[in-house]
Amino acid sequence: MIPDTHPIDKLLRPFDGQVPGISVLLLVDGSAYYARALGMADLEQNTAVTIATNFRLASLTKQFTAAAVLRLAAQGALALDETIARFFEPAPAFWRQITVHHLLTHTSGLADYEELIPPGTTAQLRDHDVFDLVRRVDAGYAAPGAAFRYSNTGYCLLALIVERVAAQPFAVFLREQVFLPAGMRFTMAYEGDGGAIPRRAFGYSLRDGAFVRTDQSLTSATLGDGGVYSSTIDLERWDAALSDDAFLPEPWRAAVFTPHVVTPSGDAYGYGWFLTRIAGQRAAYHTGETAGFRTAIVRMLDRRCTAIVLANRSEAETLPIARMLVQTVLESDGMME
Repeated sequence: MIPDTHPIDKLLRPFDGQVPGISVLLLVDGSAYYARALGMADLEQNTAVTIATNFRLASLTKQFTAAAVLRLAAQGALALDETIARFFEPAPAFWRQITVHHLLTHTSGLADYEELIPPGTTAQLRDHDVFDLVRRVDAGYAAPGAAFRYSNTGYCLLALIVERVAAQPFAVFLREQVFLPAGMRFTMAYEGDGGAIPRRAFGYSLRDGAFVRTDQSLTSATLGDGGVYSSTIDLERWDAALSDDAFLPEPWRAAVFTPHVVTPSGDAYGYGWFLTRIAGQRAAYHTGETAGFRTAIVRMLDRRCTAIVLANRSEAETLPIARMLVQTVLESDGMME
């Protein structure tokens, strides 16, 4: 049993032992302040989780998709206010009112592709399949820009836009223009048939008191909305890149964390990040949820402090752990009541 040497240790006890595990990292002023890797990445092969274990990030992927778009925008290859109809033909007429900005902020009004998957589908969907599904729908949920509605569809289309503008597969662009410049050598977008994931965790769900492998679903091969695998050690490098002009010029990094739209919860959304306040301080966060994986990242914006939590089991509550990690730092700073 792990010792109670830190306030978070008690929350991590269920991940210790021969069970699906967790990788946790708290960064303060750019350095590792607290790190834990517990449990198993692969129950069948008896492989333990380490800080280098690659987990499926699910919707944490959206921040990388947004970064890919912004790198192209910073280069002048596309504009955020241009219509997406430029990139897709044929497409419904109302797509001429949808901009790249609307996709980034979940305000496009586009249909949720998950609701359009035909019954009996067994093959995994790719981003181009998402386009084929949603282009058949002649109207959106709401007028573009009118309201926030979380949209995996929009981020799949953003991946296709990057492909069209860069004239290369989205996974290749991510590797060459996002991951490698950020120093993330072992992070990759995974489509299922593009090679093995190094140091991979497999996903599990608790059923009738036992953990069962639930590693893939019909939507596990789409890339723009959730297809990246990474580790806490590579995400430490990502956190550093988000503070570096060399990766993305400051005005574009500022746009990432600008509250562009208010969400139903009262928080806001930037580009690939939810925005909120913790102890009165500005914070960005996102969670990820897919078959067998739960992930979360919380990044303080006025205090160099980031918490990363990756778990390979469906019932894990990763966001509360990430928030508690950040709060321990704010408490030591005297910012918490």
